Amino acid sequence: MKKISIYAILLFTTVILLSSFKNHVQQQPVNDPTEFEILVKYLEENGNFINSELAPAIILAPEIKDNVRNKKYLVLDIRSEDWYAYGHIQNAENVEGPELLKYFETKITPENYDKITIVCYSGQSAAYYAGLLRLAGYNNVYSLKWGMSSWAEEFATNIWKKNSSDAFANQLETTVNPIPEKTSTPTISTGKTEGKDILKQRIEEAFAKPYKEFIVKAETVFENPSDYYTVNYVSEDRYNFGHVPGAVRYQPNSSLSSTADLYTLPTNKKILVSCDTGLSAAYAVAYLQVLGYDVYNLGYGANSYMNTVLKEKEWNGFSSEEIKEYPVVE
Repeated sequence: MKKISIYAILLFTTVILLSSFKNHVQQQPVNDPTEFEILVKYLEENGNFINSELAPAIILAPEIKDNVRNKKYLVLDIRSEDWYAYGHIQNAENVEGPELLKYFETKITPENYDKITIVCYSGQSAAYYAGLLRLAGYNNVYSLKWGMSSWAEEFATNIWKKNSSDAFANQLETTVNPIPEKTSTPTISTGKTEGKDILKQRIEEAFAKPYKEFIVKAETVFENPSDYYTVNYVSEDRYNFGHVPGAVRYQPNSSLSSTADLYTLPTNKKILVSCDTGLSAAYAVAYLQVLGYDVYNLGYGANSYMNTVLKEKEWNGFSSEEIKEYPVVE
């Protein structure tokens, strides 16, 4: 009888403890996902452009030249009206960069074209806007590599030729800097709860900010490299050859995902994305800007500080060979 009483007490105690544990678990707060998390999840489930082999969406001058009369190819020139009037690609239309989203929404039917190419002076701002448009769901948008500098000598003279340099080739670092641990994420406050709605507002906000505000020159970086968290967005061999002091390598087409290294980017420091040309970086900058990071592009990429090395190693170094001398319309 005594044994039965002891068993009963033990059973009762166990039930009480389990019940208490269950109630404790049920009472644990469950945090709702942040807007940042909702946005990342939405982007990764709907194309994941920046982390795919589709990025960067860059087109070469010969393809545009071969299709100047092809009505399935649309060229949008975002240079100033004066430069457009001075000389532009046949059938290209002049649209201000910040107005591109509105232009796509109200002036054209984007799906009617096989390829829509954004053209600027160097290819960098065009790449940024093309990146935003890709995030907006326009999967037939591209940017012209090297911009109008690849079209004719007169355009390259004051753009790529002027900004290609070896000025800091002797100040490169070869140390492999490790990717840090995961950290906090940006705070996005659109007031929206659906991924598509958050994305729409963030893209609109990005278009409202002039691209020139994202550009950082090489001399600024090499004077004070610690002012930036530099993301070297290049292959391993290029990174190991030499990079901005303190730069950390992030693998293009995969590293900026939630399952890779996205959450290692700091939110308390300016992020500087660097690549060979500033073109791939511009696409990454567009993505990270939409996600709420304080992000910038190293203007003209490694061409701005070790152009000769890039040409010698065939690492996207700008040279006269890139200039096609195609005709323009005045």
